[in-house]
Amino acid sequence: MQIQKNISLKPYNTFGIDVKAKEYVSINSIEALKRLLQQQNDIFVLGGGSNLLLTQNIDQLVAHINIKGIEIIENNENNVIVKVAAGENWHQFVLWCIANDFGGVENMSLIPGNVGTAPIQNIGAYGVELKDTCFAVEAIERATGKTKTFINAACNFGYRNSIFKNQLKGKYIIINVLFKLTKNNHKLNSSYGAIKSELDKLGIKKPTIKNISDAVISIRQRKLPDPNVLGNSGSFFKNPVISNKAFTKLQKEHSEVPHYKVSDTEIKVPAGWLVEQCGFKGKRIGNTGSHKNQALVLVNYGNATGKEILELSKLIQKTVFDKFGIRIEAEVNII
Repeated sequence: MQIQKNISLKPYNTFGIDVKAKEYVSINSIEALKRLLQQQNDIFVLGGGSNLLLTQNIDQLVAHINIKGIEIIENNENNVIVKVAAGENWHQFVLWCIANDFGGVENMSLIPGNVGTAPIQNIGAYGVELKDTCFAVEAIERATGKTKTFINAACNFGYRNSIFKNQLKGKYIIINVLFKLTKNNHKLNSSYGAIKSELDKLGIKKPTIKNISDAVISIRQRKLPDPNVLGNSGSFFKNPVISNKAFTKLQKEHSEVPHYKVSDTEIKVPAGWLVEQCGFKGKRIGNTGSHKNQALVLVNYGNATGKEILELSKLIQKTVFDKFGIRIEAEVNII
């Protein structure tokens, strides 16, 4: 366990923001993490760096969680439970599931980041969320170094939310995530508009989980920039959920507004549509901007600082509120 000093974090965040860490260490095992916590508790935990906007240098020891491993721990006729280490790349894990014909995560193909940070945000895409397949989360308590298992219900999963983002924020470090996946009779979610269109275009009537994954990958590659080419963190804002009353008012003024029913009293409105209607899609301001194919994605054109991207996000939030009376929240963690 080698601690390095004054290290640039540019390679470790998908926005490609060049800030410095006072100290940096790569954590490759649970034992190493426990030893580190015995030595010091004031650490900054870094995962895949995909849901993060760094606006300042980190004046702490950055512990980069790189613990690897995928293990089948239970296997029966219909299901399999798989334990995945926090440092595994999310998309590579999805591809592993596809190769083994384990169903449940295929709609979340090509989401950037690592497995360990996925439960914090309750990541999701195309009608599926992590909570749908998460069996349990194993985490180490910072204060004691003890390992605790959180079953699905204890994680308090919500839309881009969990107990790890709220009540237990900063108190636990996730080391493993357990998934319950199907081995046969896969419950395919192909009704989401873009997936259905993609499958129809390919002439696929009875899709497999690989077909769903391939469709999602194709859609995402067309719409979203590759972080290795153009720095970004995927969707920067959450889709706002508003009351039926607020939606009725909005629809009177904008009859074409897309929407999704959340409950009998709430409607979800795509944040990307709101941002696009405000003229930000494809607009560049200095070194940053909103992507030409997806208004929700804020990008770094090469030399943007975290503060520049933050200022753009605030301008977008204000403009959306002024035009629609709707507040859109950042999905990324801003440091």
